[in-house]
Amino acid sequence: MHPPALILARGLGSRMRREDAGAALDAEQTRAAHAGSKAMMPVGRPLLEHSLTALADAGIGEVVLVIGPEHIAVREHFAAHPPKRLHIRFAEQAQPLGTADAVLAAQDAVGDRDFLVLNGDTWYPPEALRAVAAAQAPAFGAFDAEALTRLGNIPGERVLAFALCAIDTSGALREIVEKPAADHPLARTPERCVSMNLWHLDAGAFDALARVQPSVRGELELVDGIRLLLAAGARVTAVPLALGLLDLSMRGDVASVTARLANHAVAY
Repeated sequence: MHPPALILARGLGSRMRREDAGAALDAEQTRAAHAGSKAMMPVGRPLLEHSLTALADAGIGEVVLVIGPEHIAVREHFAAHPPKRLHIRFAEQAQPLGTADAVLAAQDAVGDRDFLVLNGDTWYPPEALRAVAAAQAPAFGAFDAEALTRLGNIPGERVLAFALCAIDTSGALREIVEKPAADHPLARTPERCVSMNLWHLDAGAFDALARVQPSVRGELELVDGIRLLLAAGARVTAVPLALGLLDLSMRGDVASVTARLANHAVAY
């Protein structure tokens, strides 16, 4: 049985809120953009419905949506559109303190089980979800940078906006750097891979996440919790993925995500 999946849908969507004269949004999409509601952005159907469908297709039977206290509309939406293929639970992150804190907010819902972690503003293909779910925890999706650009909607220059990783010869994570500078060694290494925040963790990760200190951005970041695991001697297995995905970080992404998902029926 696959582990439950935590979807981090609590973000403030600051980049999505920014005006972009070149982004052609309809009225409903514009309202979602003003609210910073990336996970519920209507791209045919709300992005979250597409993500839940991909999880169900991957064999995931339980999902925990990590949201904020202000996200009453998310609860109401799934009460009005209940799932048939998986079970949805909610975990509330009281304040938007960062991704490590968002995962900690779901600790009671997860208990002592393994769990997946994924972004609420990203559509991952079922193949990626299935592969990471099948790996022994802790593990993560190690995406090929060229495939992200060729098969997904991420421009090559945006790869540095994510976390770049170095993998050792045994296939384990050796180093991870969030948003590296262009002159960082990992940014210039062809062998790099990209973490798109798709993780398979065990309950032991909560101890590391509870010790995370605020980053230079003032946030409690999941990546820093992974570094604490590595420092403690944990092996974090890289699951190579030569696949694309769909990133919905800003208004300019809405058109491409909508087009890519146009023929994807939602069935969660």
